[in-house]
Amino acid sequence: MNRSTNTLAVNNQRTAFFGIKNKVKRIIFFLSAGSLFLFASSCKNSNSRFADNPQQLLDSTYYIEYVKSDPKLNDQIDLVKTFYRDRKFELAWYKNNEMVPQAEKMLDVIRKASDEGLNPADYLIIDFEKLYAELKASKKDFERFSIVQKEIDVALTATYFIWASDYYRGVVVPNENKEIEWDVKRNRIKLDLALLNVLGEKESQYPYANFSPLHPEYTRLKTALAAYRKIETAGSWPIVQAAPKLKKGMQSPVIPALAKRMGVNIDSSTVYSEELFNAVRQFQTDQGLKPDGALGAETIRIMNVPIKDRIKQIILNMERWRWLPRSFESNYLLVNIPEFKVYVFEEGKSKISMNVIVGKALNSTPVFSDKMEYVVLSPYWNVPFSIIKEDLAPKLASNPSYLDRLDMEIITSKGENVSPSSIDWNTISEDNWNYTLRRRPGPKNDLGDVKFIFPNSNDIYLHDTPHDELFSQAKRGFSHGCVRVEKPIDLAVYLLRDQENWDREKILSAISERKEKQIKLKVTLPVYLVYFTAFTDESGKVHFRDDIYGHDKTLAEHYFN
Repeated sequence: MNRSTNTLAVNNQRTAFFGIKNKVKRIIFFLSAGSLFLFASSCKNSNSRFADNPQQLLDSTYYIEYVKSDPKLNDQIDLVKTFYRDRKFELAWYKNNEMVPQAEKMLDVIRKASDEGLNPADYLIIDFEKLYAELKASKKDFERFSIVQKEIDVALTATYFIWASDYYRGVVVPNENKEIEWDVKRNRIKLDLALLNVLGEKESQYPYANFSPLHPEYTRLKTALAAYRKIETAGSWPIVQAAPKLKKGMQSPVIPALAKRMGVNIDSSTVYSEELFNAVRQFQTDQGLKPDGALGAETIRIMNVPIKDRIKQIILNMERWRWLPRSFESNYLLVNIPEFKVYVFEEGKSKISMNVIVGKALNSTPVFSDKMEYVVLSPYWNVPFSIIKEDLAPKLASNPSYLDRLDMEIITSKGENVSPSSIDWNTISEDNWNYTLRRRPGPKNDLGDVKFIFPNSNDIYLHDTPHDELFSQAKRGFSHGCVRVEKPIDLAVYLLRDQENWDREKILSAISERKEKQIKLKVTLPVYLVYFTAFTDESGKVHFRDDIYGHDKTLAEHYFN
């Protein structure tokens, strides 16, 4: 539009405005033309035009109806409501009518969700490319621009909550699925506040703004996942045949496949070299096997687990890290059940680690968390009723003095001793059994010299054992559910380190008296009994363990389906 045309348009507007009333349609036309001229004269481009307009607000009816229109979006309706209500219905992903860069950053993260063991298609529900094209096409129509802008904003918000819910809370929610045995306390993440952090509107100690994981252990598993997928793409690893009698220095046709599996370059040799022997021993150590360098059945079985199964195993354990609290306490104790290990962390660093014995498959150690409150020296062992009924009762029915051989006694609720001959052992039941049958402190006691109590409904605790020989076994699922620790005195000394007069010498002296003594910790210690069958060390090396209780199998049925 040139200057003369503009002048004419303005004059026409004035004439129409002051003219006869029967020219109404013409007046409206020229007023519109004049408005367009004034807008065009004041703005250099369409972007500055929209930036000069006030940022619009949402109304609750719009975003509620939009989210309800899709079942997957509707799952997040409560979060969407809270988010927009708390921000007084302001758009989140626009500033001065320009989209913030976090929008594209989030979508790029979601497009790469397979790196996390997640499926991008689960989150890319909205066709944002189409919406962006519509937004661009409406640059000259602010009313249409505003409509598309609102739709994009709500769609981005709902998309974030769908993705973040899986990424930070987990795809499979344990407390919503009874088949998933995991009673560890959950994280308390509020995704609406996490989104404010993403948008730069709120600070947080957690890395939500970078769309990053919360635990370094998760990050290392993610790196391992990428490495194992790369191996799979390159053709996986070879099958290695068993050679249990193979010794260092011997020749064998299995050597080429073994060397490739271990990543050792041997050229064309078929000799079981020292380098390859040491690589096998390291592999055995990493997988929790006896590091003897022998190619026995168990070593070969683990070597030949298909890589696709290892990839799934890594993904399942990444999922478990999403279930955990956003951060652990400064000091805590962690038992990894499939690893048969306990760790004590102080200020986030591993202070103590030792082998443990956990429950056998029929008496599995439960996965849960609690707080340790007591150390008990020279504890009594209260015999479970199941053992009394099935094992002891038949023997005591014919020989009540059998208890003396076991160094056991029966007491009432008041602590009074009861003669075993006064009980009809053939008729006892859980309903009529009103006593406690216990083994006295001493060398025969099943709990050994120390017991570590974190009161819980599972009646699970850590304790010593008189059967130290079992700790030399590679797989240590022998207990009835409680956790036996390899070095109980070391653990007791550490836990009582800030208690006056409870050093190692005092502890051992108290144990020698064979009288139960309970010591309350000054500060309770968080305890986590967890189940990780794939985990990494600080160097990033991945370790695998067998699914001893079938928890991986159950989780896989829910996660991958």
